[in-house]
Amino acid sequence: MKKWYVDLNCDVGEGVGNEAQLFPHISSCNIACGGHAGESSSIFEIIGLAKRHTVKIGAHPSYPDKLNFGRKVMDISKDALRNSLSEQLSMFGKVAKQQEILVNHIKPHGALYNQIAKDAELARLFLEVVLESGLTKRIYALPGSQVALLAKTYGIEVCYEAFADRNYSSDGTLVSRTHKEALISKPEKVLQHVLPMVQKREIRTLSGETLRIRMDTICIHGDTPSALQILQYLSKELPKHNIVLSK
Repeated sequence: MKKWYVDLNCDVGEGVGNEAQLFPHISSCNIACGGHAGESSSIFEIIGLAKRHTVKIGAHPSYPDKLNFGRKVMDISKDALRNSLSEQLSMFGKVAKQQEILVNHIKPHGALYNQIAKDAELARLFLEVVLESGLTKRIYALPGSQVALLAKTYGIEVCYEAFADRNYSSDGTLVSRTHKEALISKPEKVLQHVLPMVQKREIRTLSGETLRIRMDTICIHGDTPSALQILQYLSKELPKHNIVLSK
C-alpha cells in the first residue's frame, strides 16, 4: 500500500509558550525573530527544543509591527522594511550559529506573507534580503504567488505551503481572518482538510469546490487555540492513512 510523507510545520516563538508540547508532532518550525514577536532569548530556547526533537528550523520574519502582531499591512518605506528584515534575519542567524544548527528555510509572517504573494516589487525585496542573509536558499511560500514565481531567478528553492487550519477561497487564496469561518479549529475537520492535500494534492474550498494544489509542507499555526489538540489528533490518525512525518 502506498505511503505518503508529509512535512508539518508550525509558527512558533510568538508568546504562546506551547513549543515543548507541539514539537513531538511536527517536522519543521518557523521561529519569530523580532518583527511581530520574539527576541534572541526566545529564539535560543526554541532552537534548543527543536534540536532535541529533530525539528528543522526556519526564520519567521515580519513587518516590524508587534502592536498588530504583523497581521496588518504596514505603511513603511522599502528601505526601512529591508533594514528591519535584514536585522531580524541577522539576529536569527547569530543565535542559530551559537546553537550550531543549520537554518532550513525562511518563511515570512502574516501580512508580509500575503503581500509578497501578490506584489512583485515587494517579493523581489524579500528575496534579495534572503540571499543577502546567507542563512539558506529555501523559502516556504504559497503556490502561484509572486514570490514563488520569482524565486527561481534568484536561485532560491520554494517549498510550496498549504494550511491545515485555514479555509480556502475559490481562487485558491486563504479566507480572510476577518471571516467567521477563516479558521478550522476542530481536529476532525482539520484531518478531513489534510487528507486530500496529501493523498490527491487537492483542497476543498469553503464554497465546496475542489482545487488542485502544489504542496510540499503543511502549516498548523502555533497560536491557533486548538493547535496542540489538532497535532495530537493528526499524530494518531495520519498513520492510519499511511501518512508519516518526513523528519
